[in-house]
Amino acid sequence: MITDVGGIARVSAYYAEVWDATEDVLSSETLHCIRHAGGATIGAFDGDELIGATTGLFCPDGSVYSMIASARPGVGHPLKLAQKDWAAGLGAKSMRWTYDPLVARNARFNLVKLGAVVTEYTVDFYGPMRDGVNDGDESDRLTVKWDLTGAREPHESVPSGEVTREAPDGEPLARTDGDRIWCRVPRDVVQVRKDSPELARQWREAVRGVFVDAFAQGYVATSMSREGWYELERP
Repeated sequence: MITDVGGIARVSAYYAEVWDATEDVLSSETLHCIRHAGGATIGAFDGDELIGATTGLFCPDGSVYSMIASARPGVGHPLKLAQKDWAAGLGAKSMRWTYDPLVARNARFNLVKLGAVVTEYTVDFYGPMRDGVNDGDESDRLTVKWDLTGAREPHESVPSGEVTREAPDGEPLARTDGDRIWCRVPRDVVQVRKDSPELARQWREAVRGVFVDAFAQGYVATSMSREGWYELERP
């Protein structure tokens, strides 16, 4: 855990750099308040270089809320496990966090690598965001719940069934076999945003429609294929 003044300042600067932000993503003052309130910021290092960090809060219901996380490729998993150890040490039974539903690599990490489940879709979660990654896009977010008491066996999703919706690129967006629903997202939405903000907006609205309807029917998302297909099923 990082608790010293200099270390906290480095993490604040690291978050701002990762999100290409012109203002603090989480200021040093905020990170110190989180630590003082019982939360924790955990860092990953390569020698003296900070290569990953995550910050979490302990919640009144006994769960942990992971506010933010970023790491170099290959570092995210051990960093998340370190946060899990901290949370379990406090007696937490689960951990929650949010992420952009259009970012396929994060979905695969959360659902397949960690075995978490997506339980909620929130439209424009933060309102307008002013960083280099999200600027100009609506901040829709999925809420992930990770059971810390037992491992859910993750599985690979293979979409099947009839096509029910078409994606902005003219290919299938959603499929269903009557029990499960599959929804496709772009392979690299960050690049799509750079190339065509309008196409990214169309993807946002299309995927939103599938998820909002599915969650209203009691579905949760449990997997993400390498090809970018979410799998949703009823618990």
